[in-house]
Amino acid sequence: MPRSGGKRRYVWALAAAFLAAAGSGAWAYIHYGRVTIDPSIPSAIVRKGEFFVIVSCRGELVAGRSVQITAPLNVPDMRIAWQAPPGSTVKKGDSILRFDSSGAKRQLQEKEASLQQSEASLKQTAAQAAIQEEQDKLELAWQKHQVERARLEVRKAELVSKLQAEESGINLSLAEDKLNVVQATLELNKASGRSKIAAVEAERDKNFADVELTRKRIGQMEVSAPSDGMVSYLLNYSRGWMNAQPFRVGDNVWPGSAIAEIPDLASLEMKAKVEEIERSRIKLGQTARIHLDPFPEKPFPAKLASISPLTEQNFEWPPTRNFRAFGTFDAMDPRLRPGMNGRMDIVVDRIPDALAVPAKAVFARQGKPVVLVAGRDGFHAAFVEIVARNPDEVAIRGVASGDRVALIDQSGPSPAKSGKK
Repeated sequence: MPRSGGKRRYVWALAAAFLAAAGSGAWAYIHYGRVTIDPSIPSAIVRKGEFFVIVSCRGELVAGRSVQITAPLNVPDMRIAWQAPPGSTVKKGDSILRFDSSGAKRQLQEKEASLQQSEASLKQTAAQAAIQEEQDKLELAWQKHQVERARLEVRKAELVSKLQAEESGINLSLAEDKLNVVQATLELNKASGRSKIAAVEAERDKNFADVELTRKRIGQMEVSAPSDGMVSYLLNYSRGWMNAQPFRVGDNVWPGSAIAEIPDLASLEMKAKVEEIERSRIKLGQTARIHLDPFPEKPFPAKLASISPLTEQNFEWPPTRNFRAFGTFDAMDPRLRPGMNGRMDIVVDRIPDALAVPAKAVFARQGKPVVLVAGRDGFHAAFVEIVARNPDEVAIRGVASGDRVALIDQSGPSPAKSGKK
């Protein structure tokens, strides 16, 4: 038997050997017993939580209320010379469009010159008529005087010979006839003067109306915003449906055509296409989430506000018919703009405490759904039960929360039923 000191050393040696063995075992467990996964194989973690069963539909933002900007009527040869930048925010009364007014201003100068000329002609015609009337009045007065003299000569018939008396009578008759002619000429010249003045006045009024109309047209060459909002230009189809582009500087515009609109940003809503097979799954008032392409990181809470009663024809190839669904935002975001494309996910059911995996993680083996679950020796297939399916995510039974599943199909052992729930 060893002595007392040797026994203690022996005990310490055994303890050190035990600790060394335990450490080696732990190290071997950590480095060789853990699950090793090929990093080149994409995978995902099984998530546990509330699962939203959705109907997904694509669409774009539209304004429920908007004010349309149209080209002025009765203004020919309009060409856009300046426009507010597309998408810019404007206030009521701000200038939005200006048309090229150089031609109209030249016409205005010509019409103003014609107006001045017609006014001068009117003054000249009125002056000539007044002069002619004064001359006719003098002639009438002179002829009346001659008639009176002839009457005096007739009254001397008792004092002169019969021949002279007859001559005086003839002179009186001639003087009276001439007086009637002068009176008729006076009335004729008056009527002629009034006619000439009326004709010149009509021409003056026409030129005045042309001047006012041209001035009004020039005033309509600048279009102002009727309300606050954002400017959105409409498509110009003058080059054909295939080459239609929004109105821009240099485009010719026909009178009364719709050029732009100012949507009310507070009335923006998602207008989406719903397949006929999905129509029976949705109803008004259901919650939704709107995912816009410009902001993929932020889902916008919304509600299903309306659904078209009938399908609508789409101008696509091949032609299809879909229902139209409109979703309203719970809260507006100042970054939202009409025409933004996106997706609306309408929540038709909720499953609490569901196990969810990406849709691409579910495969088919022997005609049944399976997932490839990571194990110590790699991925192995396990049969699962599909509870609900979304375009990007699937709720399943047959795996455990936190399991790692492969996203691509890998050859492996035959599936085995898993006892995990």
